Amino acid sequence: MRTVRNQPRTTREDLVNDLKAAGTIVTKKTTGNTLRREGLKSCSARKVPLLKKAHIHARLKFANEHLNDSEDNWVKVLWSDETKMELFGINSTRRVWRRRNAAYDPKNTIPTIKHGGGNIMLWGCFSAKGTGQLHRIKGMMDGAMYRQILGENLLPSARALKMGRGWVFQHDNDPKHTAKATKEWLKKKHIKVLEWPSQSPDLNPIENLWRELKVQVAKRQPRNLNDLEKICKEE
Repeated sequence: MRTVRNQPRTTREDLVNDLKAAGTIVTKKTTGNTLRREGLKSCSARKVPLLKKAHIHARLKFANEHLNDSEDNWVKVLWSDETKMELFGINSTRRVWRRRNAAYDPKNTIPTIKHGGGNIMLWGCFSAKGTGQLHRIKGMMDGAMYRQILGENLLPSARALKMGRGWVFQHDNDPKHTAKATKEWLKKKHIKVLEWPSQSPDLNPIENLWRELKVQVAKRQPRNLNDLEKICKEE
């Protein structure tokens, strides 16, 4: 218990070997049962952003500043982000119900292509009032392209969602987002921006929306990248 508390990544095999070296023979099963009896269970380690001290302080400052914000405040936020959609991504269904010797029936297989079959990059936004426009990013996005995407999609989305006066735009601290020209563009358009702590994708609720989208798209099994884009927009 002391070993596992200090080093949660210790495996049952590590514990068995340590005990064996100390002259005690215990099976992996006994080790696992003992840990479970003490209230521990083996789980997948959660993936989180790599945070430096400055990031932790910035996140805590953000949390404290917004701790008492009313629901009305959050309703005014238009969240945005970019994501990668893979043609045959990890979200494709992996399990099937099938009869014996029917493993290679086309209904029971998932098509694979070298290098995953390609992917597309998307920019999207949403608020408590619904989803905004979804835009496919073609080529490498630089600051000029990002401002063009905002011009063609952000303001029309805000109007369509009836965000009203005083709405707030959220995007992360990607260099394209924080570039001087982008800040000037947002200021010129009178768009208020939510101050955002770096390395905080987990604070953005759009991550939940991307997850939902990827699951729904995988169910429809797009055949090529154009089909993938079409299905993403429909979903």
